[in-house]
Amino acid sequence: MSLGFTLAGQDKNARAGVMTTAHGQVPTPTFMAVGTAGTVKAMTADAVRATGAKIVLGNTYHLMLRPTAARVAGFGGLHRLMDWPGPILTDSGGFQIMSLAKLRKMTEEGVTFRSHLDGSAHFLSPEGSTEIQFLLDATISMVLDECTKFPATHEEAAISMRLSTRWARRSRAAFTPRAGYGQFGIVQGGVYEDLRAESAAALIAQGFEGYAIGGLAVGEGQAMMNAVLDYSAPMLPQDKPRYLMGVGTPDDLLGAVARGVDMFDCVMPTRAGRTARAFTSAGILNLRNARFIDDGGTLDAQCGCLCCARHVRGYLHHLFRAEEILGPMLLTIHNLTYYQSLMSQARVAILAGGYEDYCAQVRAGWVSGGQKA
Repeated sequence: MSLGFTLAGQDKNARAGVMTTAHGQVPTPTFMAVGTAGTVKAMTADAVRATGAKIVLGNTYHLMLRPTAARVAGFGGLHRLMDWPGPILTDSGGFQIMSLAKLRKMTEEGVTFRSHLDGSAHFLSPEGSTEIQFLLDATISMVLDECTKFPATHEEAAISMRLSTRWARRSRAAFTPRAGYGQFGIVQGGVYEDLRAESAAALIAQGFEGYAIGGLAVGEGQAMMNAVLDYSAPMLPQDKPRYLMGVGTPDDLLGAVARGVDMFDCVMPTRAGRTARAFTSAGILNLRNARFIDDGGTLDAQCGCLCCARHVRGYLHHLFRAEEILGPMLLTIHNLTYYQSLMSQARVAILAGGYEDYCAQVRAGWVSGGQKA
């Protein structure tokens, strides 16, 4: 039996489900903490678990460079290596095709990267990416795709999407089915509805265990992203998980859940934590600001994480001003806890039929605090 997904409830288009895998169950909607190189930055595995996270993400491109997929396999797989027995999803390297465009050469066969570490050449094909993810023991593998740049003309987006479709077929053929494991196809097509429809239909015909919506949050803005989601999410099977890749802000997540998305990942909460920014029920706070120097208040009174339970804003301000590593650690704990709480409470609201009211309440808190999250 492959990876499974069951809908537990729905409120308009917002969905609450349960994904069942070889490494445990994941209630949805869910946010995946990003552990690009086999670690969530500034976090122990216990700290990640304490935030409420059920699934984390690793990256094929970065792990194939170091420590290499063969070494990870030799250590017993990524779950054992990073002390994460729960589900792990691995990106295929497709995003790096766009983000490292100056360091790669792409053909029909695959992509040759010049390592951003030492300039050495590495070839990644759909088959190779799938094999690397197998060696990593990824619970959920992603097909290799080209993340279409923005802006792109209809013709450019069509060429890119059809290449991704051909690569998806090759990735699917290379995938080794195992009980509780799955592979997701990635819908591309830029901001063009007809191309998204063509992509989705071709992927659905391949029978993937789940489907991702890729090529968004690449500069098109929230309004356009939501417009694409409005027509893209309903194209995907009702009985399979839907994953919006690389998104995003708390407001992005609320809007995407309302449109039928189940899974998310983004470096934003961890990166923000390392740069003194906290996502809170009152919006975004920058703890470097001088106004916090004598602030004896809790970072977020609605949060019960280690950071909020034991430390005041003035101390957090001091840590960042003194460049102490504990500052990024504490804010990363808080930000990931905030994201997990946002999704777990969204699930409760969906099951109760009150998702719109929940979103309104959360957004009202950001407004009253003066900054949108």
